[in-house]
Amino acid sequence: MVEELSLEQIVENHMHEDLMAQSQPFIRLMNQYRSAIMEMETKLKILDAEFSMEYDRNPFESIKSRLKSPVSIFKKLEKKGLPVTVESMERYLFDIAGLRVICSFEEDIYKLMELLLRQDDIRLIRKKDYIGRPKPNGYRSLHLILEVPVFQAGGPKKIKVEVQFRTIAMDFWASLEHKLRYKKNIAHSEEIAEELRVCAEKIAQLDQQMQEIRHRIDRDSGEEY
Repeated sequence: MVEELSLEQIVENHMHEDLMAQSQPFIRLMNQYRSAIMEMETKLKILDAEFSMEYDRNPFESIKSRLKSPVSIFKKLEKKGLPVTVESMERYLFDIAGLRVICSFEEDIYKLMELLLRQDDIRLIRKKDYIGRPKPNGYRSLHLILEVPVFQAGGPKKIKVEVQFRTIAMDFWASLEHKLRYKKNIAHSEEIAEELRVCAEKIAQLDQQMQEIRHRIDRDSGEEY
């Protein structure tokens, strides 16, 4: 009896034929993306430490990082109608290396962005501000595509990294919306989508209220920056 392959297995097999035929360049590039993530994490942690010393608080709560899987890379190239090659990956995909920075307050998001972009070895490729201009479904986040140097034996190489900034509340909302979006056969999906949009508006108001309360606390203690 011939074993029936799942779609994931078929995609993975095809990927191995195309992308993994360039195995060494592929592995080398993925290692560079991994290094770029570590480089960005280090920069953010240094900023966090400096901020903590000066203002006695931390600008972010946590950093989550991820490296896109080979199967996800393959599918995205296929969807865009691009050749499944290392060259295509490097030239056309900007989110292979990604970080999500979770902050307590909106203004800390913009402050961190400003401090990052002041660094002369970081170049901004693209900015999408979904906090200032939320998506129609209520999604809010700040997305940056940055180019950061990765230092290797042969010299530095500039690698693209996507960095997303969210407040704790924005991240909670986005996590729930993401789970529901990929659920199949949800009854009353339009009604749920509208409820989520309303929740996003309430979260935006809550973020602003919390920020104003913190300002009052800082003013009263003489620590406002």
